Amino acid sequence: MKVVQISKPGGPFEVVERPMPQPGAGQVRIKVQSCGVCHSDVLTKEGYWQGITYPRVPGHELIGVIDAVGPEVPVWKAGDRVGVGWYADHCGHCDPCRRGKFVTCRNGKITGIHVDGGYAEYTLASFHSLARVPDAISLTEGGPLLCAGITTFNSIRNGGALAGETVAILGIGGLGHLGVQYAAKMGFRTVAIARGADKAPLAKQLGAHIYIDSEKEPVAEALQKLGGANLIVATATNGKAMSDAVPGLAVDGKLIVLGAPADPLNVGVLPMILNRTAIQGWPSGASIDSEDTLNFSALHGVKSMNEAFPLARAAEAYDRMMSGKARFRVVLTM
Repeated sequence: MKVVQISKPGGPFEVVERPMPQPGAGQVRIKVQSCGVCHSDVLTKEGYWQGITYPRVPGHELIGVIDAVGPEVPVWKAGDRVGVGWYADHCGHCDPCRRGKFVTCRNGKITGIHVDGGYAEYTLASFHSLARVPDAISLTEGGPLLCAGITTFNSIRNGGALAGETVAILGIGGLGHLGVQYAAKMGFRTVAIARGADKAPLAKQLGAHIYIDSEKEPVAEALQKLGGANLIVATATNGKAMSDAVPGLAVDGKLIVLGAPADPLNVGVLPMILNRTAIQGWPSGASIDSEDTLNFSALHGVKSMNEAFPLARAAEAYDRMMSGKARFRVVLTM
């Protein structure tokens, strides 16, 4: 089989042949149909995540069909359509695991970092990591829903806003274009925030009820004119933009940080105390959260806007993603 691997931190993408892997206990083998190229793949490419062993196959937005099942695997069988996201497995014995918070496992494994991911024709996966893919989700287009999708969907549904309240999506990019769709489909008054008037038509097309051009007016003031945001989902990796949006929260409002900015957040604490506002980070979710994301997306027609590249052009696909010019996700097809 062909895989794309990284042999050392900062090394190039290498297209190589490997023997077909055989699933061990608790594992299945997946014939990969597609794999999204995520900005978090930089952690493997550049070796930023401590303890990565090389060579390593990146990719944590993989989707395909089970073609072999190892021993001690319940429920799953060959022919099942499945996806695997960021979460690869959990230990089961740390405190977060004992409370059922598997994605925050202190000894957890991450797809494409601790185990080989989806830049490959075939890959192995723990049955714990599998999400069932409904027939309405395309195997060649659905991969980004397993990272960008689950991260936005899961954070919004756990963000505390009630139906009809105001949810603002800060940034309309790889995460944000999905966040706008999910917020609108969940029944929130959806506000899209981005730079430039040219993004307004897309925001409305995705389902936003209101568009705020951050180049035209201060975001916090614009949100307060609407009564304040009950939830702001920060997808753009810009600490200043996040900080500037915080005063736009309503009483008991929350800013959820999804995009990891290089610059720190700088917010006034006293207004947060007086208005009981909060800032919270959010990872993606476990496999059942991925499955919920896929089912919701199929039911309501939420789709990722992708640019597709064949596996052999993984380096080009990665560069396209890193350029920030992709509209909006990049996907490798096998």
